[in-house]
Amino acid sequence: MSGTKDAQTATLTLPDGRSTALPIVVGSEDEHAVDIRSLRQDTGYVTLDSGYMNTGATTSAITYLDGEKGILRYRGYPIEQLAEHSNFAEVSYLLIYGRLPTEVQLTEFRRQLTRHSLIHEDMLNFFGGFPPTAHPMAVLSAMVTSLSAYYPDSLDPKLLDLHITRLLSKVRTIAAFSYKKSIGQPIIYPKNALRYCGNFLHMMFAVPSEEYVISPVLEKALNQLLILHADHEQNCSTSTVRMIGSSGANPYAAVAGGILALWGPLHGGANQEVIEMLEGIRDDGGDYQKFLDDVKNKRGNRRLMGFGHRVYKNYDPRAKILKAMADEVLEHLGVDDPLLDLAKEIEAVALREDYFISKKLYPNVDFYSGILYRAMGFPTNMFTVMFAIGRLPGWIAHWREMVQDPGTKIGRPRQIYTGEGERQYVPMSER
Repeated sequence: MSGTKDAQTATLTLPDGRSTALPIVVGSEDEHAVDIRSLRQDTGYVTLDSGYMNTGATTSAITYLDGEKGILRYRGYPIEQLAEHSNFAEVSYLLIYGRLPTEVQLTEFRRQLTRHSLIHEDMLNFFGGFPPTAHPMAVLSAMVTSLSAYYPDSLDPKLLDLHITRLLSKVRTIAAFSYKKSIGQPIIYPKNALRYCGNFLHMMFAVPSEEYVISPVLEKALNQLLILHADHEQNCSTSTVRMIGSSGANPYAAVAGGILALWGPLHGGANQEVIEMLEGIRDDGGDYQKFLDDVKNKRGNRRLMGFGHRVYKNYDPRAKILKAMADEVLEHLGVDDPLLDLAKEIEAVALREDYFISKKLYPNVDFYSGILYRAMGFPTNMFTVMFAIGRLPGWIAHWREMVQDPGTKIGRPRQIYTGEGERQYVPMSER
């Protein structure tokens, strides 16, 4: 590295003796990157980085994440403060527009979310076309894509805010309707008097013959869960949204792609795998120490789900918040969940044993979120849908940031070809 702080460069020397100077980009939190945007043009070389583990695909002002120190901030605000003092609607506004709303702005934002909570009645026919066994993520992605058919003006810059609120509001309605369809119950329409999370609980769990009373504890828990999932920098699904959006695709299509990327068990499906792991330990007699010994000694293909993270090399700050919330929710509901007891025992062992410490296997957000959703009444196959609802404002914020950046180019990664050299076609009769 050479030069002054305002004009630093790194020098890359190639095998043929040529060298090229590459600019150094410094972020607002003193992150450093080597800018290789001119590398191929200047040298004919490209970089190879499987999984993009060392590649910054963009600059962004939305979320700051330091995995070594366990720091997560939305627009500069620590996640701990937002989870304690804010709500999902306010955090959504913050992520998308870059500032905390005034009381007037938040009131209007909520009014728009309420106004656009219904979906077109014709879309109800689509739910009838899915089999009862359809996974809610399949339904959610298809229905979000279908929204673009009803709103063909979704790329009109003057209507951007309208489509943002439509997406945020209608996704929870679609999710609740798909759940009701899967269990054979009548759909429950949203109520204008309820706020975002309360309305979703109402649509999920109310039945026509009974009055559903929304628990303030559960509404608070849902707000926290969605806030903690709202954004996480350039993860798989967010990068997918940006990649799709870079082609000029409408926001409904981009978000539908994000939903599908999130569906994978290595991304949004991880909390479901935590529950399945804990259930397996319980069904085997509850011997968690034997399970952990199997993990350490690589016996039986045992995997410790909910620990470790691609980015975090410290205790995930979101997991600390959810651990406390899990205690509060289960006490409120009067639930004695043996899975939570197992989770606490496993966490205690992992935090004190050298094997897990040396590998930096700390609890992540998935470890407790599944237990919370389970206690609140959400079936396991809805866990990833809940993740998608929470991540939606982050997806929208990144899509909006990208389309408003005049320097945006269509995503088009390079590759290093490792196949056959040129060959001549051989007719079928000669093979």
